[in-house]
This record gives sequence, C-alpha cells and structure tokens, in this order.
Amino acid sequence: MTTEISPQQQEVEEKLVETVVASFDACEDPRLKEVMVSLTRHLHAFIRDVRLTEDEWSAAIRFLTEAGHITDDVRQEFILLSDTLGASMQTININNEAYADATEATVFGPFFVEDSPAIELGGDMAFGAPGEPCWVTGTVTGTDGKPLAGARIEVWEADEDGLYDVQRDAGSRAARAHLFTDAEGGYRFWGLTPTPYPIPDDGPVGKMLTAVGRSPLRASHLHFMVTHEGCRTLVTHIFPEGDPIGWEDTVFGVKESLIKRFEQQPAGTPTPDGRVIEGTWSTVRFDIVLAPSGV
Repeated sequence: MTTEISPQQQEVEEKLVETVVASFDACEDPRLKEVMVSLTRHLHAFIRDVRLTEDEWSAAIRFLTEAGHITDDVRQEFILLSDTLGASMQTININNEAYADATEATVFGPFFVEDSPAIELGGDMAFGAPGEPCWVTGTVTGTDGKPLAGARIEVWEADEDGLYDVQRDAGSRAARAHLFTDAEGGYRFWGLTPTPYPIPDDGPVGKMLTAVGRSPLRASHLHFMVTHEGCRTLVTHIFPEGDPIGWEDTVFGVKESLIKRFEQQPAGTPTPDGRVIEGTWSTVRFDIVLAPSGV
C-alpha cells in the first residue's frame, strides 16, 4: 500500500538525513567517512521506504540484542544473519572477482577454527566423526597451470548428524584438519561424504527464517581454505551433484562450478590406499586453481 507523504513531511525527513550525513564531516579517515555516509543514506532510505513503525523498530532492536546474547566463542549469530540475508555471499563476490580460470569462492561460514590438526597426505581428517568415508583428491595450481607445491589446505565439515565438532564440544577437533600439497601440487585425504544439515536455528535467525517461510537447511558441502605465497587466499566449498537441497541452500553459497560428482563405491570395493572399509564409501576429485594475489 502506497502512503502519500506530504511535501512538509518529506522535508522533515530529508533534513534529518542531511544532518546525520553532515555529522561525519570531521572524519579524517576517507574510507570510514564514505562507508558511514553511504550506510546512513541507505538505512534512512529503507526506513522511509517501508515507513517503519516504532513497534517494528523495537522488534528489530530486540532481535539484534538476542543475536548478541546467543553469540559466544563457538556460536556466531551475526554471521548466520549475514549468511541468510545473502550479505556474506555478496561480500565474497565483490572481493573475489573472476580471474582467468581461478576456482570460485563462496561463504566462509561460522565454524572455522584456527587450531586444526595436521594430517599427512592420505590421512584421515574425520578423526572418528560419524559418516560415510570419502576419498578426496586433486591438485592445486596457479592460473598459469603450474603446480603449487606446499600449498596449505584447510578442510572442515559437519558429520552425518549435521554437527561440527565445536557444536559437540568447544575443545574437540574432528572432521577438520590441514595438510600441504606435494611437489606436483597434489593432495589427497580421507574425509566424510557431505550431507545436508540445518544451520543453528534455535536463535533469532532461526525464528526469522520460520517467520518468512524459509528452510534453515544448508546444501551438503565440504569446506576448503587454500593459501600459497603470491596467491589470493581461496575460501570455498564443494557440493555433491544431485544434492536434495542444492540451490535452495539457505546461505546462497552454491555455484555451478563448485558442484562435483561424489561417486559412491559399493561395499567391498578396494580403496586407493588399501584402507579396509566396512560398507560403502565415496570418492571425489577437486582440482583447485588459485588466482595471483592483488587481483
């Protein structure tokens, strides 16, 4: 419904916008000033566009307060909010412009930790986490096609119950690790076949998704963060082909180039490294191309 705004009322509202914008005139940091002025203009434009009521403003303040209260060293509700509004993905798009055939980036997510255990090439990053074993292989190269030896690869994922290790125990480390590529840029490790899971939905972000009729489910995925001197850091996932959630991923992280074929192997199929597995397992190949730094 369109609300007719009188010229006098428009003048009052516009004068406030300009007054707030002028309050940043003394800011000595030009980038900070640019951000704050733009934020002010967009925020006021939103408030004026939807004719925000005082009750709605109060509800928004309560929502943000609850997000702060539930956030701790493990749970980051504001990242969930950013993710579910597509703000995280848009920031990734802006800061990781397409370059040659470099692998596309996607959202970081709230469950990365710095102190992941190291594994050797061919090691098992599951560390006992439940799920179907998955043999992951690939190479890391530059956009010139040359292999990148010694590239650091961080990998992490949820287990088959849809939980990350830190959700079970803040100090535990399972289904996450780091390893380094060999002289030919190759890597290989055992992980878990990804499965869909819901983002934590027992807080204000979950309530928001319910209110607007959206699912909290993330598409199945395996996280990667890849670094090498002289290259742009890559944060990405890979997603199984045919995933039931797929493009309905609640954080909008799926990209066509990141959908990979996870080939399930029947029980009894010999593994590449001779590991004995009872039951099925899968295999996937993910070749990674890093863009040069500064692009």
